[in-house]
Amino acid sequence: MFLVENYTLAVIFCFITMLCWGSWANTQKLAGKTWRYELFYWDYVFGVVITALIFAVTLGSTGGAGRGFIADLNQAEFSPLMSAFIGGVIFNIANILLVAAIAIAGMSVAFPVGIGLALVLGVLINFFGNPAGGNAALLFSGVGLVAAAIILNAVAYKKLPGQQAGVSAKGLILSVLCGILMSLFYFFVAKSLAQVDLFGLLVPVTTENLSKGTLETGKLTPYSAIFVFTLGILLSNFVFNTAVMLKPFVGTPVPLLDYFKGRFKDHLWGLIGGAIWSVGMTLNILASNVASPAVAYGLGQGATLISAIWGVFIWREFRSAPQGTSKLLGAMFLCFIAGLGLLILAKL
Repeated sequence: MFLVENYTLAVIFCFITMLCWGSWANTQKLAGKTWRYELFYWDYVFGVVITALIFAVTLGSTGGAGRGFIADLNQAEFSPLMSAFIGGVIFNIANILLVAAIAIAGMSVAFPVGIGLALVLGVLINFFGNPAGGNAALLFSGVGLVAAAIILNAVAYKKLPGQQAGVSAKGLILSVLCGILMSLFYFFVAKSLAQVDLFGLLVPVTTENLSKGTLETGKLTPYSAIFVFTLGILLSNFVFNTAVMLKPFVGTPVPLLDYFKGRFKDHLWGLIGGAIWSVGMTLNILASNVASPAVAYGLGQGATLISAIWGVFIWREFRSAPQGTSKLLGAMFLCFIAGLGLLILAKL
């Protein structure tokens, strides 16, 4: 299987993750003009699962390093399988809340508040789950700057005119709930990953380490873990997204059969969105071997910066904001950039 061998490549992969996770929601925007987000989300999930399977049977099953996809699943114990699966269920609930928040409040609010909060809490959770995951002072300073960016974004959002108080409040509440749940899923996936047993010491899975030690048994390789994770997303979606369709956060209920009335273009945007997110997730988990879960997750969730750029400059979600709002948004971007820079330095 393909593995990440050095920190430079790991950081590059994390930046690709940032682009993927910060950009996939544009497909919802493009489909949302004629297609309810609850219907879009089904195709998004299918895109996530299909892409994870493609990675598993290609990069996860070629080469002499580690275990192939099928062999890895066959040797896995119940606990790692369940851990990756639970991670998928938690992610799915959080992401449904995120998609609803995007539909209500827009990308430039839902992402910085929801995913920004997930970044702050997720870095802390993954760091304490793996204390060797980086320089604590730099890591926490970076998280503090990201938290400041979230606050600045919330202040800027309050300045938007013409917002209905109920809908605006609901968008922010959904974003916060999303952030709390989103901070948890990565820990469960990371917990399911195998390491290399090198003379009794567990070290990252690299080709060099595998040549000297043995791959930990019972646990999963990145490709298998991500596939099981996506199964958790898929199966839980029949419960949670169906419930949201019958009792939506905003608007009228969506008949289940409406999914089959969509045009090819409607379904395609969801599949593309899911594929984009899944590419980011795969590269990020591969990078976490070298960069540590805390740093990899933190950099990946820098997607908040990318999504804010989309929301502010492309979708123009703050075009009606009063004078002075641009300064708040500028300060938000600076805090995000500085915070992400410190997260990179935390592992050097």
